[in-house]
Amino acid sequence: MNVGRIRIIFKRELAGYFATPIAAVFIVIFLLLSGAFTFYLGDFFLRDQADLLPFFNFHPWLYLVLIPALAMRLWSEERKSGTIEILFTLPVTMGEAVLGKFLAAWCFTAITLALTFPIWITVNYLGEPDNGVIIAGYLGSLLLAGGFLSIGSCISALTKNQVIAFVVSVMVCLMFILSGFPLVLDFFAGWTPTFLLSLISSFSFLTHFSSISKGVVDLRDVIYFVSLIGFWLFATTIVLSLKKAE
Repeated sequence: MNVGRIRIIFKRELAGYFATPIAAVFIVIFLLLSGAFTFYLGDFFLRDQADLLPFFNFHPWLYLVLIPALAMRLWSEERKSGTIEILFTLPVTMGEAVLGKFLAAWCFTAITLALTFPIWITVNYLGEPDNGVIIAGYLGSLLLAGGFLSIGSCISALTKNQVIAFVVSVMVCLMFILSGFPLVLDFFAGWTPTFLLSLISSFSFLTHFSSISKGVVDLRDVIYFVSLIGFWLFATTIVLSLKKAE
């Protein structure tokens, strides 16, 4: 892969977010919802603890709706408008295009996440939190967002309809969240081996994210998210190659 070409696509896509109302709408909705969930549903003040667990605990559920909404346009819009054909007439490989567009969306998500810094300042003003744990929480949230985005990218490549891409992405992401819940595990418990149950549970986003958000940065959790992102981006490349051949 050529880093220079990836950088060009990255800059083009990132600038595209801020050239439209998408950036403002996404950022405002994320900040409003994360604040509401933290202070009202998470009882930030009533807990009387100097940490950001109420803030990070709701991120999987916020991302479940917001990230597919961001990712649905990655390839669906390109395919519907026909600009995907123009993109691939340029001296750029499929993998470079997929990686460049993904990194731009991930960077935009990171910018949105960084804009939540006032709550970090607030918790430091009110108490003496472990800032290392908070940094780990932000890292875990960013990895979680990357996982959602990679899934959304692949689903977006499958269809020209952004609404279908959004709905299917939400369903697939929900499966990854619920795979560690008793609701899912109890369904398999009666007729599957123990090792298979453990395997299904290990795919849960919450299992890996919750430990990182509490400050326990286990290399296995990081490898899980990186591998997941790599797999879905590779799948996106395969899907686009097949669509291109049609």
